[in-house]
Amino acid sequence: MPTPRNHTTTRRTATTMPINPPTSAPAERDGGGSALLHLLHLVSPALPIGGFAYSQGLEYAIDSGWIGDHAELEQWIGGVLSHGLARVELPLLLRFAQAYQQPDPAAVQYWNRWLLANRETKELLFEDQQLGLALRKLLRSLAVIDGTDELPQQPTYASQFARAALHFGVGRREMLSGFAWSWLENQIAVAGKTLPLGQTAAQQLLMRLLPGIDQAVATALSLADDDLGATLPGVAIASTLHETQYSRLFRS
Repeated sequence: MPTPRNHTTTRRTATTMPINPPTSAPAERDGGGSALLHLLHLVSPALPIGGFAYSQGLEYAIDSGWIGDHAELEQWIGGVLSHGLARVELPLLLRFAQAYQQPDPAAVQYWNRWLLANRETKELLFEDQQLGLALRKLLRSLAVIDGTDELPQQPTYASQFARAALHFGVGRREMLSGFAWSWLENQIAVAGKTLPLGQTAAQQLLMRLLPGIDQAVATALSLADDDLGATLPGVAIASTLHETQYSRLFRS
């Protein structure tokens, strides 16, 4: 994979990236309200991009008996958050936002290809591509991006989420926390449909996992380019087997 412009001579760390939005934030120009409200819009489960349709292997892990109770569920989700999102999606959001802000189209394309290459199964790759296309279509309809804009060519979900967050003046830490919260809430929703997990128990689990978001954000902010990447064999195996699972609720 080619190296992006400005990535050959300087080993940048995420902590060198600007944490605050530009002084003239797009949200101030489009009359769309506060950055917080726009972030809540982006992470809402009602956002019409279809994120609720995917389980990322969790449905198979539950159906197969790998996860049989609340403690095992908490361990699974917490592990993916700390060893997956914290080292892949969250630091990539920072790099996408910086590349769009500069702007640096070559870096956008590079990190988009890097993220797609890190999808270990056809199912996970399909999900990222479909959510990315759906979010780009929505952003076009909301006039966040131009209708002819094709950057990147096969957009990942993170690339479009970062672009929207930058447009609306969302701070970097808030962007990462919102993205992680949306993922966590969806994983709990998956479990609620496939495990005996009542609404109160689900909220209790969310509360126990919330500190993991702050930890994941801190990790993402500290990683250099060469430190990115995750190895989650259990998730990859579960996702692969979910692709041919006989009966399933979630998309493959």
